[in-house]
Amino acid sequence: MSHVLRVLNPSRAAYSVRRLSAIQSQLEASALRSSDTSTLRAVTVRGMASSSSIPKTMKGVIIEKTGGTDVLQYKTDLPVPQPKEGEILVKNDYIGINYIDTYFRTGLYPTGGFPYTLGREAEGTVVSTGSGNTFNLSTGDRVVWLATGAYAEYTAAPATHAIKIPDAVPETHAAAALLQGLTALTLIREAHHVQKGDWVLVHAAAGGVGLWLCQLLRAVGAKTIGTASTAEKIELAKKNGADHMIDYSKDDVVSKVKELTDGKGVVAVFDGVGKTTFDASMECLARKGSMVSFGNASGAVPPVTIARLSAKNARLLRPTLFNYIATRDEFETYANELFAFMTKDKMDVRIHEIYPLQEVARAHQDLEGRKSTGKLLLKP
Repeated sequence: MSHVLRVLNPSRAAYSVRRLSAIQSQLEASALRSSDTSTLRAVTVRGMASSSSIPKTMKGVIIEKTGGTDVLQYKTDLPVPQPKEGEILVKNDYIGINYIDTYFRTGLYPTGGFPYTLGREAEGTVVSTGSGNTFNLSTGDRVVWLATGAYAEYTAAPATHAIKIPDAVPETHAAAALLQGLTALTLIREAHHVQKGDWVLVHAAAGGVGLWLCQLLRAVGAKTIGTASTAEKIELAKKNGADHMIDYSKDDVVSKVKELTDGKGVVAVFDGVGKTTFDASMECLARKGSMVSFGNASGAVPPVTIARLSAKNARLLRPTLFNYIATRDEFETYANELFAFMTKDKMDVRIHEIYPLQEVARAHQDLEGRKSTGKLLLKP
C-alpha cells in the first residue's frame, strides 16, 4: 500500500522510505530537535483515521433470539468494530432492508449465533482500513458494500464486496439499489439468460426486486408479464417496464399467461414469493423453460419430485445472489454494470420510506405486511 504524506513545513525534504514506522520515527526526532510540533500534526496517512474521530460505542440493532419484530433490540452502546485484514470500517449513512433480513430474524435461515446484527448492505464513508488488500479503498471514500451486520452506525465490511459509488449516483440510491439490483441483474444474466423477445413472468412485480426485474427486462427487450394485487401496484409495475399485468387476487394467473403467449407459456419465471405461487409458476412454463425460485415471501417451497420436470424438460433453480458474486471480479463486474444501467438507462430507484434506525420493527412490519412498493431504508 502506498503511503501519502503532506508536510506543512516546506523546509523539510520529501521522505522516501519503505516502512511507515521509519517515517514516523524520523518525523518525531525532527520535531523534537526543532521543537516544532506542527510537523507531527501536519502528517496524514491515507487509510488511517484519527482514533479520536471514531467513537468507542455506537447505535445498532441486534437480536438475541429468533421470532417476530419484538426480538429486534435497538441499542445505543454497542462496541464499534475494528477492521481486520482486508476489511474497511464504514460509517453507514443509509442501510438497505431486504426480505432476507426477515428470514434471519424468524429463524428460517440460521444466524450462526447470538447476539446477531441483521442487514446485508449499506452506503457510507470509509473512516479507517485494516491491513492487507483493500482494493484501493481508503479513508474518505464514499462506498456501498454488501456483507452482513448492516443495522448499525459502523460496520467492518470486507473490501472484496465494497465499491466506490460513482459521482453520478445520488445519495441513498446505492444502498437502495445494490442487493436488489444485483439480484435482478444476476437472475436475468445467469439464472436464465434472457434474450430480446423472450416472454418472462415476474411475480410480485411491484416489490423491490420485482421493479428491478421489470426495468432490466425492458432494457434487454424482453416481454414481461407481472403479477400484483392492487391497482396501485399494477400501475407502478407497468410504469417500470411490465408489458402486461395480472391481478392475482381476481384473475387466474395460469390462464392469463397462456392467453398472452398463445398457449406456449413463458421461457422463464422469476418467483420470489415461494410457496403460494410455485405450482402456478410451473404450469406457466414453456417447454424447456426455467423456473427460478429465488425467495420465500409466502413461505418455503415444499420438496419437489424431480420427475416433475420431465413433462416440459424444465429447469428448476434456487439461486442465491452471493454465489453469483463470490469473487471480487464477479462483484465488481456486476456492480459496475448495475451502475451503468442506473446512470445511462435512467433506472428508477424507488424508495418507499427512510425509517429511523430505532423504528426498524415498523419497517419490518411494513415489509412483511406487503405495505411497501420499492425499497425500505434505515437511517442510523
